[in-house]
Amino acid sequence: MKILLTGVTGYIAQRLLPVLLEQGHEVVCCVRDKSRFNKEKYNTSDLKVIEADFLNKDSLQNIPDDIEAAYYLIHSMSTESGEFGEMEQTCARNFTERINCTSARQVVYLSGIVNSEELSRHLISRKNVEVLLSGNNFALTTLRAGIIVGSGSGSFEIIRDIVEKLPFMIAPRWLRTRCQPIAIRNVIEFLNGVLGNSETYDQSYDIGGPDILSYKEMLLRFAKIRGLKRHIVIVPLMTPKLSSYWLYFVTSTSYALATNLVNSMKVEVVCRPNKLAEQLGIKLIDYDTAIKMAFGKIEQNQVLSSWKDALTSGILSKGLSQYIEVPVNGCFTDVRAMQLKNSAHALDKVWAIGGKTGWYYGNNLWKIRGFLDQLIGGVGMRRGRRSASDIYPGDALDFWRVLLADKAEKRLLLYAEMKLPGEAWLEFKIDDKDVLTQTATFRPLGLLGRVYWYSVLPFHGLIFNGMIKKIAEDQIGKSGDLSSKVVS
Repeated sequence: MKILLTGVTGYIAQRLLPVLLEQGHEVVCCVRDKSRFNKEKYNTSDLKVIEADFLNKDSLQNIPDDIEAAYYLIHSMSTESGEFGEMEQTCARNFTERINCTSARQVVYLSGIVNSEELSRHLISRKNVEVLLSGNNFALTTLRAGIIVGSGSGSFEIIRDIVEKLPFMIAPRWLRTRCQPIAIRNVIEFLNGVLGNSETYDQSYDIGGPDILSYKEMLLRFAKIRGLKRHIVIVPLMTPKLSSYWLYFVTSTSYALATNLVNSMKVEVVCRPNKLAEQLGIKLIDYDTAIKMAFGKIEQNQVLSSWKDALTSGILSKGLSQYIEVPVNGCFTDVRAMQLKNSAHALDKVWAIGGKTGWYYGNNLWKIRGFLDQLIGGVGMRRGRRSASDIYPGDALDFWRVLLADKAEKRLLLYAEMKLPGEAWLEFKIDDKDVLTQTATFRPLGLLGRVYWYSVLPFHGLIFNGMIKKIAEDQIGKSGDLSSKVVS
């Protein structure tokens, strides 16, 4: 079957794609920016990647006419504009108009559970999208999920942040709200199981695991599995705004997403009974097992996708390809080079930089810079990295975004997503003579940008010099410093 897959750089689609390919389907992936998608890792001729922005109707002409089914996995809840509902409806209208002109017989939509009279803006938006997708030339199958638990999922990482960082919590009253979490493995089984299944055409189903828990119970059970003793005191006076700030500073989420999550967490999301799991032969995974399975993937360094890779500052809305050519004119640069004794070892260090590994020198200064960025609404250093060893274009890397990661060329290029009065790039490259060149480039925006550069210059001299020396060290001794220069 020829399938259109949307939201491909998102958490769910990256888990669903290999399953569809394994079953022999031909998959057409829609991405806004091809440079954010690594097609090579799938090594199959059944995968085609096209650029399509569902906010831009004209770009949807790239969608083939002969697709037979489509997955609609587009969500905009983390947008900083606050108009995610309007954006989601525009995307749905444009998608529907284009798919109506194709051979698609079915569209599968992953939505949220909407069985409460008082819905959050997030859930209202999902419901409106479902209405827009209904009653067209294709049959619609809607799967409605609540909290999704799996390695790299937003819900899992937020719960992990709270539990592992806070031994004692003074928490808002929405922690008493009940929900029905579902394991990511079950979500993918449902998404795959309804494909081409005529019995599910023009039907909607709530999907959840076997446990109905309050958020407080979820936190405490997570802590028990991790061998941690945690105490939670719920106070009724914490306002939604204060709750959003609490979630923003404690977890890896952005403030915009924290606000929408808090509003959603006040609404009970418990599944209405149905027999879809039995019909598809799916064995539902309980919450505790889902947590253990997630940590199993983390410990084996097998996290396929992370919600943090989709969590962006919005700076790169034009696409990664617009920033790969690092500018020269009107820029400040800090260039340092070192002769390597063990280039393979140094390359491995470059590929492991950031996240839990850190930045090899001045990690506390990096953390302070991340905290300051977070105070003014930036992404901070909380995103870490998806994998300890693998890295691909489009990945989040602390407060950087990976623009280029070519191990054959021995080149890694990062772009800053922190709040800055200008733009910043950081590049590592090893040449044929085993010389490592580390280049920091800053293009200032006006006078404030120039003041910023000179104010942090002493710290750059310390951090960047220490960083390249640590990367260049082999297991026996240190490499020699070839050159170091700062250019304006």
